[in-house]
Amino acid sequence: MTHIPILTSPALEGIAHGFTGRRGGVSTGLVAGLNVGLGSDDDPAAVRENRRRAAEAILPGSTLVTLHQVHSADVVRVNSAIPVEDRPKADAMVTDRPGLLLGVLGADCPPILFADTRAQIIGAAHSGWKGAFAGVGEATVAAMERMGAHREHIVAAIGPCIQQKSYEVDAGFFRRFCEAAPENERFFREGRADHYQFDLEGYIAARLAAFGIGTVHMSGVDTYSDEAGYFSFRRATHRGEPDYGRQMGAIGLAS
Repeated sequence: MTHIPILTSPALEGIAHGFTGRRGGVSTGLVAGLNVGLGSDDDPAAVRENRRRAAEAILPGSTLVTLHQVHSADVVRVNSAIPVEDRPKADAMVTDRPGLLLGVLGADCPPILFADTRAQIIGAAHSGWKGAFAGVGEATVAAMERMGAHREHIVAAIGPCIQQKSYEVDAGFFRRFCEAAPENERFFREGRADHYQFDLEGYIAARLAAFGIGTVHMSGVDTYSDEAGYFSFRRATHRGEPDYGRQMGAIGLAS
Protein backbone atom coordinates (compact mmCIF):
# COMPACT_ATOMS: atom_id res chain seq x y z
CA MET A 1 0.00 0.00 0.00
CA THR A 2 1.29 3.47 -0.90
CA HIS A 3 2.14 5.63 2.10
CA ILE A 4 0.14 8.86 2.25
CA PRO A 5 1.79 11.51 4.44
CA ILE A 6 -0.86 13.07 6.68
CA LEU A 7 -0.25 16.15 8.82
CA THR A 8 -2.17 16.13 12.09
CA SER A 9 -2.78 18.71 14.80
CA PRO A 10 -2.06 18.24 18.52
CA ALA A 11 -5.31 20.13 19.20
CA LEU A 12 -7.30 17.24 17.70
CA GLU A 13 -5.43 14.38 19.32
CA GLY A 14 -7.67 11.36 19.75
CA ILE A 15 -10.00 12.15 16.86
CA ALA A 16 -9.53 10.98 13.27
CA HIS A 17 -8.36 13.93 11.19
CA GLY A 18 -5.60 15.08 8.91
CA PHE A 19 -4.35 17.40 6.23
CA THR A 20 -3.10 15.93 2.97
CA GLY A 21 -0.40 17.38 0.73
CA ARG A 22 0.66 16.44 -2.77
CA ARG A 23 2.80 13.39 -1.96
CA GLY A 24 1.56 9.85 -2.40
CA GLY A 25 -0.96 10.12 -5.23
CA VAL A 26 -1.32 8.88 -8.81
CA SER A 27 -1.87 12.14 -10.71
CA THR A 28 0.71 13.30 -13.26
CA GLY A 29 1.70 16.49 -15.05
CA LEU A 30 1.00 19.89 -13.49
CA VAL A 31 -1.10 18.25 -10.75
CA ALA A 32 1.33 15.39 -10.09
CA GLY A 33 0.76 13.72 -6.76
CA LEU A 34 -2.27 13.43 -4.49
CA ASN A 35 -4.59 15.85 -6.28
CA VAL A 36 -8.09 15.50 -4.76
CA GLY A 37 -9.68 18.36 -6.70
CA LEU A 38 -12.67 17.49 -8.85
CA GLY A 39 -12.51 20.98 -10.34
CA SER A 40 -9.10 20.44 -11.89
CA ASP A 41 -8.49 19.16 -15.42
CA ASP A 42 -6.97 15.99 -14.00
CA ASP A 43 -8.04 12.48 -15.06
CA PRO A 44 -11.23 11.87 -13.01
CA ALA A 45 -10.13 8.29 -12.32
CA ALA A 46 -6.88 9.56 -10.80
CA VAL A 47 -8.76 12.06 -8.63
CA ARG A 48 -11.12 9.34 -7.40
CA GLU A 49 -8.17 7.11 -6.50
CA ASN A 50 -6.41 9.95 -4.71
CA ARG A 51 -9.55 10.76 -2.73
CA ARG A 52 -9.95 7.09 -1.81
CA ARG A 53 -6.34 6.90 -0.63
CA ALA A 54 -6.67 10.09 1.40
CA ALA A 55 -9.87 8.95 3.11
CA GLU A 56 -8.41 5.55 3.96
CA ALA A 57 -5.29 7.17 5.40
CA ILE A 58 -7.31 9.46 7.69
CA LEU A 59 -10.26 7.25 8.72
CA PRO A 60 -10.23 3.73 7.27
CA GLY A 61 -13.66 2.51 6.17
CA SER A 62 -15.18 5.98 6.20
CA THR A 63 -17.28 7.67 3.54
CA LEU A 64 -15.80 10.92 2.28
CA VAL A 65 -18.18 13.89 1.98
CA THR A 66 -17.09 17.06 0.19
CA LEU A 67 -18.71 20.26 -1.03
CA HIS A 68 -18.99 22.39 -4.13
CA GLN A 69 -17.05 25.23 -2.54
CA VAL A 70 -18.04 28.79 -3.46
CA HIS A 71 -16.07 31.02 -0.99
CA SER A 72 -19.17 31.60 1.17
CA ALA A 73 -19.98 31.44 4.87
CA ASP A 74 -22.66 28.80 4.25
CA VAL A 75 -22.69 25.68 6.44
CA VAL A 76 -24.58 22.43 5.86
CA ARG A 77 -25.40 19.69 8.33
CA VAL A 78 -24.47 16.27 7.02
CA ASN A 79 -26.49 13.29 8.24
CA SER A 80 -25.60 10.73 5.56
CA ALA A 81 -23.35 10.17 2.58
CA ILE A 82 -23.69 12.63 -0.29
CA PRO A 83 -22.91 11.50 -3.84
CA VAL A 84 -20.15 13.55 -5.45
CA GLU A 85 -22.48 14.81 -8.17
CA ASP A 86 -24.96 16.06 -5.55
CA ARG A 87 -22.53 17.85 -3.26
CA PRO A 88 -24.09 21.08 -1.97
CA LYS A 89 -22.79 24.57 -2.70
CA ALA A 90 -21.35 25.62 0.64
CA ASP A 91 -18.01 25.98 2.38
CA ALA A 92 -18.48 24.22 5.69
CA MET A 93 -20.07 21.08 7.12
CA VAL A 94 -20.97 19.74 10.54
CA THR A 95 -22.02 16.28 11.68
CA ASP A 96 -22.47 13.99 14.67
CA ARG A 97 -22.67 10.83 12.56
CA PRO A 98 -19.84 8.29 12.85
CA GLY A 99 -18.28 6.97 9.68
CA LEU A 100 -18.57 10.18 7.67
CA LEU A 101 -15.34 11.95 6.78
CA LEU A 102 -15.90 15.68 6.26
CA GLY A 103 -13.39 16.95 3.69
CA VAL A 104 -12.70 20.51 2.57
CA LEU A 105 -10.32 21.29 -0.28
CA GLY A 106 -7.82 24.05 -0.82
CA ALA A 107 -4.73 25.14 -2.74
CA ASP A 108 -3.65 28.07 -0.53
CA CYS A 109 -6.98 28.61 1.26
CA PRO A 110 -6.88 27.23 4.80
CA PRO A 111 -8.96 24.21 5.79
CA ILE A 112 -10.22 24.47 9.37
CA LEU A 113 -11.19 21.36 11.34
CA PHE A 114 -13.36 21.61 14.46
CA ALA A 115 -14.30 19.16 17.20
CA ASP A 116 -16.18 19.05 20.47
CA THR A 117 -15.06 15.63 21.65
CA ARG A 118 -17.40 15.67 24.66
CA ALA A 119 -20.46 16.17 22.48
CA GLN A 120 -18.99 14.10 19.61
CA ILE A 121 -19.77 16.85 17.09
CA ILE A 122 -17.31 17.85 14.38
CA GLY A 123 -17.01 20.41 11.61
CA ALA A 124 -14.85 21.33 8.63
CA ALA A 125 -14.61 24.68 6.84
CA HIS A 126 -12.89 26.00 3.73
CA SER A 127 -11.77 29.49 4.65
CA GLY A 128 -10.22 31.60 1.94
CA TRP A 129 -10.11 35.32 2.61
CA LYS A 130 -13.68 35.83 1.37
CA GLY A 131 -15.07 33.11 3.62
CA ALA A 132 -12.97 34.25 6.56
CA PHE A 133 -14.08 37.84 6.09
CA ALA A 134 -17.73 36.70 5.90
CA GLY A 135 -17.36 34.59 9.07
CA VAL A 136 -17.36 30.98 7.85
CA GLY A 137 -15.45 29.91 10.97
CA GLU A 138 -17.95 31.47 13.33
CA ALA A 139 -20.84 30.10 11.27
CA THR A 140 -19.41 26.59 11.61
CA VAL A 141 -19.12 26.94 15.38
CA ALA A 142 -22.71 28.25 15.56
CA ALA A 143 -23.94 25.28 13.52
CA MET A 144 -22.15 22.90 15.89
CA GLU A 145 -23.74 24.67 18.86
CA ARG A 146 -27.19 24.19 17.36
CA MET A 147 -26.46 20.46 17.40
CA GLY A 148 -25.46 20.49 21.07
CA ALA A 149 -21.77 21.41 21.05
CA HIS A 150 -20.42 23.94 23.53
CA ARG A 151 -18.21 26.74 22.30
CA GLU A 152 -15.76 26.49 25.17
CA HIS A 153 -15.25 22.78 24.41
CA ILE A 154 -14.65 23.21 20.68
CA VAL A 155 -11.07 23.05 19.44
CA ALA A 156 -10.04 24.21 15.98
CA ALA A 157 -7.04 23.35 13.82
CA ILE A 158 -6.07 25.51 10.84
CA GLY A 159 -4.28 23.50 8.18
CA PRO A 160 -1.55 24.33 5.67
CA CYS A 161 -2.23 27.52 3.73
CA ILE A 162 -0.52 30.47 2.14
CA GLN A 163 1.52 32.25 4.80
CA GLN A 164 2.07 35.97 5.27
CA LYS A 165 5.51 35.97 3.64
CA SER A 166 3.94 34.64 0.41
CA TYR A 167 0.60 36.47 0.40
CA GLU A 168 0.86 39.88 -1.23
CA VAL A 169 -2.31 41.98 -1.49
CA ASP A 170 -3.03 45.46 -2.80
CA ALA A 171 -4.04 48.63 -0.97
CA GLY A 172 -7.73 48.11 -1.74
CA PHE A 173 -7.65 44.71 -0.03
CA PHE A 174 -5.92 46.27 2.98
CA ARG A 175 -8.53 49.06 3.21
CA ARG A 176 -11.42 46.59 3.02
CA PHE A 177 -10.23 44.78 6.13
CA CYS A 178 -9.27 47.90 8.08
CA GLU A 179 -12.56 49.64 7.35
CA ALA A 180 -14.40 46.58 8.66
CA ALA A 181 -12.37 46.68 11.89
CA PRO A 182 -9.40 49.01 12.51
CA GLU A 183 -7.62 46.38 14.61
CA ASN A 184 -7.28 44.23 11.47
CA GLU A 185 -4.32 46.38 10.54
CA ARG A 186 -2.17 44.12 12.72
CA PHE A 187 -2.54 41.30 10.20
CA PHE A 188 -0.81 43.29 7.45
CA ARG A 189 2.85 44.03 6.94
CA GLU A 190 3.96 46.65 4.46
CA GLY A 191 5.60 45.30 1.33
CA ARG A 192 6.46 46.97 -1.96
CA ALA A 193 4.77 50.26 -2.85
CA ASP A 194 0.99 50.15 -2.25
CA HIS A 195 1.13 46.46 -1.36
CA TYR A 196 0.98 44.49 1.87
CA GLN A 197 1.69 40.98 3.14
CA PHE A 198 -1.48 39.52 4.69
CA ASP A 199 -1.52 37.04 7.58
CA LEU A 200 -4.66 35.09 6.67
CA GLU A 201 -3.97 32.28 9.15
CA GLY A 202 -3.45 34.74 12.00
CA TYR A 203 -6.62 36.63 11.04
CA ILE A 204 -8.69 33.43 11.13
CA ALA A 205 -7.19 32.33 14.45
CA ALA A 206 -7.88 35.71 16.05
CA ARG A 207 -11.49 35.69 14.91
CA LEU A 208 -12.06 32.19 16.29
CA ALA A 209 -10.44 33.13 19.61
CA ALA A 210 -12.59 36.26 19.84
CA PHE A 211 -15.64 34.07 19.21
CA GLY A 212 -14.82 32.01 22.29
CA ILE A 213 -12.91 29.02 20.91
CA GLY A 214 -10.47 28.11 23.65
CA THR A 215 -7.95 26.20 21.55
CA VAL A 216 -6.95 27.25 18.04
CA HIS A 217 -3.92 25.56 16.51
CA MET A 218 -2.12 26.93 13.45
CA SER A 219 -0.01 24.66 11.25
CA GLY A 220 2.30 27.44 10.07
CA VAL A 221 2.91 25.48 6.86
CA ASP A 222 3.22 27.59 3.69
CA THR A 223 1.57 25.98 0.68
CA TYR A 224 3.09 28.55 -1.68
CA SER A 225 6.76 28.03 -0.85
CA ASP A 226 6.69 24.24 -0.28
CA GLU A 227 6.30 23.14 -3.89
CA ALA A 228 7.25 19.52 -3.23
CA GLY A 229 4.76 19.22 -0.41
CA TYR A 230 1.70 21.21 -1.45
CA PHE A 231 -0.34 22.52 -4.33
CA SER A 232 -0.73 26.30 -4.62
CA PHE A 233 -3.17 28.28 -6.74
CA ARG A 234 -1.12 31.44 -6.41
CA ARG A 235 2.12 29.72 -7.36
CA ALA A 236 0.46 28.21 -10.43
CA THR A 237 -0.98 31.62 -11.34
CA HIS A 238 2.37 33.36 -11.00
CA ARG A 239 3.88 30.79 -13.33
CA GLY A 240 1.09 31.08 -15.87
CA GLU A 241 0.17 27.42 -15.43
CA PRO A 242 -3.33 26.51 -16.68
CA ASP A 243 -4.17 24.08 -13.87
CA TYR A 244 -3.41 23.35 -10.22
CA GLY A 245 -4.10 20.55 -7.76
CA ARG A 246 -5.91 20.64 -4.44
CA GLN A 247 -5.18 19.17 -1.03
CA MET A 248 -7.67 18.41 1.71
CA GLY A 249 -8.33 18.80 5.39
CA ALA A 250 -10.67 16.12 6.75
CA ILE A 251 -12.16 14.99 10.06
CA GLY A 252 -14.42 12.12 11.05
CA LEU A 253 -15.90 10.26 13.99
CA ALA A 254 -14.93 6.60 14.18
CA SER A 255 -17.81 4.14 13.92
